[in-house]
Amino acid sequence: MAWRGSTTVSDRIFACLPYLLPLIDGLMFGYISLLRQFPALQVVFLPLQPIIAIYASLGQIGQLIVFFALFFLVVRNEKILHFIRYNTMQAILLDIIVFLCSIVLRVVALPGIDFAIQTVASTIFLGLVAAVGYSVAQSLMGRYAEIPAISDAVYMQVR
Repeated sequence: MAWRGSTTVSDRIFACLPYLLPLIDGLMFGYISLLRQFPALQVVFLPLQPIIAIYASLGQIGQLIVFFALFFLVVRNEKILHFIRYNTMQAILLDIIVFLCSIVLRVVALPGIDFAIQTVASTIFLGLVAAVGYSVAQSLMGRYAEIPAISDAVYMQVR
């Protein structure tokens, strides 16, 4: 529920946009496992292809700039509505989790354990899609998405 004031439709849409960041970064887990095995699932993510192409063309430095721009220009800007800052910070934390999971999978990726890597990648991907889907749905309804542990960290960052 929006306990820090009312939200307009445009506020709700702006609160949903940052969730594209972890979703796009997390698609690599889907391509490792599910999207390669079930190509029909790629249709769901087809509308994101132009955004993915633009984001990929930025390179790693550009993507890092987008990450820090969201943090410093949105989350730390108290002139922006709390609802938007909250959802932006939650999307940033989800993206950090995706980044850490990708590092762990690269470290543990040994020959012969491909099945285990695909299983973990599928789990990460499905969990991320569920978290992003839940957060976007709650944001569109004007409610604060409460994800255990992540939302607590968001509340500590967003005043």
